[in-house]
Amino acid sequence: MNPPSITTLGQLRGAGYRSRSVKEEMRANLLERIRDGAPLLPGILGYDESVLPQIENAILAGQDLILLGERGQAKSRIARALVGLLDEWMPAVAGAELNDDPLRPISPYARALVAERGDDTPIAWIHRDERYSEKLATPDISIADLIGEVDPVKVAEGRYLSDELTIHYGMLPRTNRGIFALNELPDLAERIQVGLLNVMEERDVQIRGYRIRLDLDVFVVASANPEDYTSRGRIITPLKDRFGAQVRTHYPEDTATEIAIANAEGRAFGDDASRSVNVYLPPFMSEIVAELSQLARRSSEVSQRSGVSVRVTIANHETLLATALKRAVRLGETTAAPRISDLPALVASTAGKIELETLGDETREDRVIDKLVQRAVVNVFNRHFSLSELVPLLERFDTGSAAEVGELVPSARHEQLVGEIPELQRAIGRLEVGESPAGVASAVEFILEGLHLNRRLNKERRAGTIRYAR
Repeated sequence: MNPPSITTLGQLRGAGYRSRSVKEEMRANLLERIRDGAPLLPGILGYDESVLPQIENAILAGQDLILLGERGQAKSRIARALVGLLDEWMPAVAGAELNDDPLRPISPYARALVAERGDDTPIAWIHRDERYSEKLATPDISIADLIGEVDPVKVAEGRYLSDELTIHYGMLPRTNRGIFALNELPDLAERIQVGLLNVMEERDVQIRGYRIRLDLDVFVVASANPEDYTSRGRIITPLKDRFGAQVRTHYPEDTATEIAIANAEGRAFGDDASRSVNVYLPPFMSEIVAELSQLARRSSEVSQRSGVSVRVTIANHETLLATALKRAVRLGETTAAPRISDLPALVASTAGKIELETLGDETREDRVIDKLVQRAVVNVFNRHFSLSELVPLLERFDTGSAAEVGELVPSARHEQLVGEIPELQRAIGRLEVGESPAGVASAVEFILEGLHLNRRLNKERRAGTIRYAR
């Protein structure tokens, strides 16, 4: 949608424009969404009954917000999504640094321009996407970055140091009439926290001896790790008190939500290989990926202080699809689905995203991940099957049958195996993989591995293949 055609302050007054604060704006747009039954933050999954109602309350109450949670809990995404609650277009004094409201300018430049030009003051229209600023708090952030500094170039141009126009404003003042997000708030140096508090609470900007009163209009949303936020000395108490609402985020509470997030966030490609090979993740393999993350979040061997991000699930989802595509291209197949024999590839996409509680030898991390993967497989298998219903299949193995599968075994060989062992076909029918050869191959390996992990079949690795037998 194009911006309004109004170009001067006089036209803006004639159109009946009324100033309102950014918090009033967000409140009004949220109430409209509630009336229409529209979601607060489209695309944010798993928080409908927990986090989102608290955020709604904070916005309706006009409170600045802090999101507490471990990494990978969509804190930054929530902050960015809040931009959708702003009006699409906002009028401002053209050329002003601080997005000045034409009816209530606050910067020296805008005040002087309105005083000089009156109703002929030029108006610019700012899209809501330009009204959001984000900064990662690090110990080296300075007051100049966040608040502002004297600009030596402006001094060199002939202005006096006593002139407010010599100031180059930082990110926070430049986000006036918008949303300012500060990630990892406790990492901000204490003296910078004091400067932030002055701006938020007193509207008092102090730069190199200047004391400037700026009636800034900013909705501040910050994020922090709970352990850092509650640690004494990491954040000054008055700044904590300034945030009206503290909302605790969390990881997905069930595998269904975890799967939905991975499906929504997984990277998609439109290259020739993707068009010539149909790659998909069977439902039970998606469950294994999600179950792996869920188990890691409960494991005593994995640091829960650091957390297990949803990015682990997304990365593992993408890795399995990549291994399936690679196999299909190598074997000349037109369909591809990940198999149990592909699961060792998850070590690479998991290891860098989890931290162990104790340090061990170099292979310890691999062993922990491998153990979690095996538990994930057996848990998902036991949700789909009871061992009693697979007795006929086990009896077939008692007669001397064996099954040979593996990462590079063609899907057609798995289909042949199903023909040789009809009891496999009945079990595969429970898994909703259709008639795709790749899906059948994936289901075969899942059933055989599940029986092995339940100690009903023996497993032997050979050169490039895996053999299951009694």
